[in-house]
Amino acid sequence: MTTSLNLAATHVGTEALGPGVRSVVWVQGCPFRCPGCIAPDWIPDRPARRAEPVALAAELLADPRVSGLTLSGGEPMQQAAGLAELVRHARLIRDVSVVCFTGHRLERLRSDPPTAGVADLLARVDVLIDGRYVASLDDGRGLRGSSNQRVHHLTGRLAACGYDFDARPRSAEIAVDGPETLLIGVPPPGLLDVFDTAVDTVLAAPLARPPGEVRGSGTSAYVPRKEDPS
Repeated sequence: MTTSLNLAATHVGTEALGPGVRSVVWVQGCPFRCPGCIAPDWIPDRPARRAEPVALAAELLADPRVSGLTLSGGEPMQQAAGLAELVRHARLIRDVSVVCFTGHRLERLRSDPPTAGVADLLARVDVLIDGRYVASLDDGRGLRGSSNQRVHHLTGRLAACGYDFDARPRSAEIAVDGPETLLIGVPPPGLLDVFDTAVDTVLAAPLARPPGEVRGSGTSAYVPRKEDPS
């Protein structure tokens, strides 16, 4: 049975959210409302872009350089069944690695999964980064938002790849696609303020685009501007 996905955004080909060149899926909807979340507009469980896993897999792997998928949001475990199907179809095209962010603790996911398909998704994930974002514990290091979040190597695929998930210097990329600007990655200290200033400057210009057309993304993918509708 095909389970369609409700997506906040996607991006093909980044080096800012895991080892190698990756494609990223950010799902719409999250049960957590972590203070300081960089993606508040993607918290509500509301209709966004609908996509079927088989077509999405082909889209995400259209770039032959892509060697992995990163799943974020929103909260991926809210759409675990659809994401598991996405990974299954992607691996029929190419043997990609999978990194997944979640606000749930791994123990909870295994003992009391919040949705159907969680066990199936976990069985396909190579690296899981778990735990809610805590702004006061954001130490500016690693592929995680705050130091309370843990990196679990659920398989050995990326364990010896040389990528330091816990303590590497952070990096981010800015991708411009028509009217949208995506800030991709776990932002280094100070980058969000610079990005905010740049976006405010664009929106204040005489020919500024309508509110809501300038976006930023990170672990949770969306940095809404104050001019955006809530």
